Amino acid sequence: MTSLSDLPLRANLVGKLPYGAPQDPVPISLNVNENTHPIPEGVLTDIVAALTDAVRGVNRYPDREFTELRRALAGYLGFGLAPEHVWAANGSNEVLQQILQAFGGPGRTLLSFTPTYSMYPLLAAGTDTGWIPVERPADYALTPEAVVSALREHRPDIAILCGPNNPTGTPLDREVVLAAYDAFDGILIVDEAYQEFDAERESSIALLPGRHRLLVSRTMSKAFAFAGVRLGYLAADPAVIDALRLVRLPYHLSALTQAAATAAVRHADEMLATVADIRAQRDRLAAALSELGYLVHPSGANFLLVGGFADPEATFEALRAQGILIRNLGIDGHLRITAGTESETTAVIEAIAALGVAGA
Repeated sequence: MTSLSDLPLRANLVGKLPYGAPQDPVPISLNVNENTHPIPEGVLTDIVAALTDAVRGVNRYPDREFTELRRALAGYLGFGLAPEHVWAANGSNEVLQQILQAFGGPGRTLLSFTPTYSMYPLLAAGTDTGWIPVERPADYALTPEAVVSALREHRPDIAILCGPNNPTGTPLDREVVLAAYDAFDGILIVDEAYQEFDAERESSIALLPGRHRLLVSRTMSKAFAFAGVRLGYLAADPAVIDALRLVRLPYHLSALTQAAATAAVRHADEMLATVADIRAQRDRLAAALSELGYLVHPSGANFLLVGGFADPEATFEALRAQGILIRNLGIDGHLRITAGTESETTAVIEAIAALGVAGA
């Protein structure tokens, strides 16, 4: 059988592994930070109606500029944004890929602070952009001083700040973003995939005026419970949006994706009604695991990074055998757990408690 080694793969892709997380049909799946709450029935009805209308016209190409969706997203984000400040693609991964296609590439570099989202180096490799990982401190929290030092030392063409950070949950302070922007002359991306779950910090979208190199990436996969639709979006200067048009594939957002996402945004308040409950379950899970002696890192997201596991892989497999899927990311002594519904959170707490106290 032919293998990758038999193919004339690009040199910078040799030895790479594709992104992946276990996909098991388990009763409780808390490993990829989905919103496990169902979409309200009334919203579903409207989305289905929008899809029905869209299907009637699929003999024609969709709106290449997805104008209605951009108008809806601009209204949802606020901060005085107009449609020309907004872009969208098939998940925030495609948005980030398009940014690297436009501003990265051979001879250019992308920097971020690790551990962070594992797709960043894969996207860099896929666009032949050099990857510069800079290690976070022990508590994972970035400071303006550390970020400025790294940017001035490495002088990347693009930098990504993930806030709240995946997989640690660490919030991102405004002072860090401002210091980073002023520290170098490249593109600065703030990845806000989990922003709706951070009740204390304002979105970096508020910082866009006067900062044409600042790009803020968002997604409907998490807070909107829309992971299966694959809709990511971006707020930035209109000139950045024009740059992304140079690299996007024609008609890259299907008519069905546009219809479903636009309908969902119309019901933003209902779609996001579960966010407060998810925060509550996250905090409940944190308190319970702390009482059991585990190290729970501060999180502004819909998940927790938890340390203190003597054998993370054994715990992962023990929970998996009980129909509970969480994430082992290879961080020493740690596992990541998504905050689910009340019953899912209860099941995780009880299962981990039954396995014993931290370090045992």
